[in-house]
Amino acid sequence: MASRPVSITPAIIAALTVAGLVIGPVTAVILRAEAFSGFRPADWQALRFTVLQATLSAALSVLFAIPLARALARRKFIGRGLLVALLGAPFILPVIVAVLGLLAVFGQSGLLNRVLSPMGVPELQIYGLHGVLLAHVFFNLPLATRLILQGWLAIPAEQFRLAATLGMGRRAMWRSMEAPMLRRIVPGAFAVIFVICLSSFAVALTLGGGPRATTLELAIYQSMRFDFDLSRAAVLGLVQLALALTAGLIALRVTSLPVAAKGLDRRVPRWDRSDHLSICTDAIWIGLAALFLLTPLTMVALNGLAGITTLGASVWQAAGHSVLVALGSTLLCLLWALPLATRWGEWLGLAGIALSPLVLGIGLFLIVRPFANPFDLALYVTATVNAFVSLPFVLRILRPEAETIRTDYARLRGALGLSSWAWLRWVLLPRLKRPLGFAAGLTAALSMGDLGVIALFADPDRATLPLKVYQLMGAYRMEQAAGAALLLLILSLGLFWIFDRGGRVGTST
Repeated sequence: MASRPVSITPAIIAALTVAGLVIGPVTAVILRAEAFSGFRPADWQALRFTVLQATLSAALSVLFAIPLARALARRKFIGRGLLVALLGAPFILPVIVAVLGLLAVFGQSGLLNRVLSPMGVPELQIYGLHGVLLAHVFFNLPLATRLILQGWLAIPAEQFRLAATLGMGRRAMWRSMEAPMLRRIVPGAFAVIFVICLSSFAVALTLGGGPRATTLELAIYQSMRFDFDLSRAAVLGLVQLALALTAGLIALRVTSLPVAAKGLDRRVPRWDRSDHLSICTDAIWIGLAALFLLTPLTMVALNGLAGITTLGASVWQAAGHSVLVALGSTLLCLLWALPLATRWGEWLGLAGIALSPLVLGIGLFLIVRPFANPFDLALYVTATVNAFVSLPFVLRILRPEAETIRTDYARLRGALGLSSWAWLRWVLLPRLKRPLGFAAGLTAALSMGDLGVIALFADPDRATLPLKVYQLMGAYRMEQAAGAALLLLILSLGLFWIFDRGGRVGTST
């Protein structure tokens, strides 16, 4: 009896494409890499600095997030919901925009130095390790706060009621309820932020301040862009890949710890929040966090208003490139994500977190180079890498609802004999509209603000807007850089809003 041929489904095609995008570039990098005897002292310094800044960035982000999350968990005030929502904004904020905002506040001629200089305070310097840490805390403090806040809100209200009934003091309540929760949540938050900071590129590129503050990602960029030393870049890429995979596996391990006990989801007023010391302490942490997160964005908007009218044709051309790359990345990512929105597909998509974008870019460069000029394909490579990097987040958004839809409508599909196209058009897409819009908006915003692979390959005719902002900053044309940054911020948030809003049209939420 002849065996029935295996049908090639969209899921198989998507899985093979994503797997090929991982295996192909990594293999090309491995084949190009030479012996590790060529690892230079500067490379060891980059490795040490990469681990050091990632460790300190994660530690500081979590350390400051604990009192902030506790304050937000204990307080109800006007604008609290908006503030919590704004804690998610840095995730989609273009890195180069945030860096420009931090320079406007903490830079040599920034707001803080202008205020402190008349008082005789020494001038603050933002470049170097402390500048990298400042930027990473700016990006990751909101993420750590959201993770820890969820842990605090997950403590059953019955436990607080019991603590009040027993007359437990603050120290006893901390030991019995809050500290155990933090022991579960904090290691995972630390590990996730550590992994994110390992692949820091744009922050180190703009705020590193010299060889002593060079990350592995920046060393890869320098080897490719300035020395064109492909072998050294490949070796550094392998080290970065091994480091990221190790950290990613550890993060996956510590973030799968058991959660707190379940309650009845009833909210009761916390008796430990009514004294004046607690009120003042919580208000200070909330106020400082809001000031730290919102002031740089406000400065970008204020400085950019004057510079946006002075932008030249090259900036607007770069903006057009960025929009096209963002739309292409979004389409490609969704084409992968829809058939891969399963448990095994999400595991496959995790490679987008572990694999450095620059390592992926180098691998694609090595694959394409014998057949075409990689610089002519810079925008296509950038769109592909951006789609791959966004895939884990998109799958995390789509998978829960997609699996529910498949479970609920499996019998109906079988009874009607729906084809894959009919199932997609009439059942899956209409019910995935809301998360699909959010996922598309997130992908477009992340791609719009990316300054990574494009920095390796782009020439002036193919620059994207983030790269153009960086070039204007390097030329000390700060007014135009601020204007271009404001344009980038508007386009990034605008694309996110358009897609997210489009996904909500016609739905109940």
